[in-house]
Amino acid sequence: MARSPKATDIDADAVRKLASLLEETGLTEIEYTHDDWSLRVSKGATAVTATAPVAVAPAADAPASEHGVPAGAVTSPMVGVAYRSPDPDSPDFVKEGDTVKEGDTLLLIEAMKVFNQIVAPRSGTVTKILVTSGTPVEFGEPLLILE
Repeated sequence: MARSPKATDIDADAVRKLASLLEETGLTEIEYTHDDWSLRVSKGATAVTATAPVAVAPAADAPASEHGVPAGAVTSPMVGVAYRSPDPDSPDFVKEGDTVKEGDTLLLIEAMKVFNQIVAPRSGTVTKILVTSGTPVEFGEPLLILE
């Protein structure tokens, strides 16, 4: 039986790395989830919160998650501006119907003048693109559906 992590089991280096990412990106909060635990660091907060267990992602054929995000959605890991191509004169990284492999670039999100690649978390087919180039996106906002 797997042991759930406790607050005393938190890796201080992981907390420092997340805090550093907050500074680099200008975000006020960041959460990292892995297997059955998550770690959230907030700028200006007095505590770091660790929770376990975390709900497992729904199956691909489920209509939507409990938070209203469509099943199969690739969500934004940050606040920024989404771009579907590397520049205005280039074709989009992906279009609806494209088959992608895990790690393929799907789009870019500009945050604090840094362009961050959003990559496919798994192989699949892009069934719906939910953003247009140049539109602002929020943390956790669905960007596209990957089935």
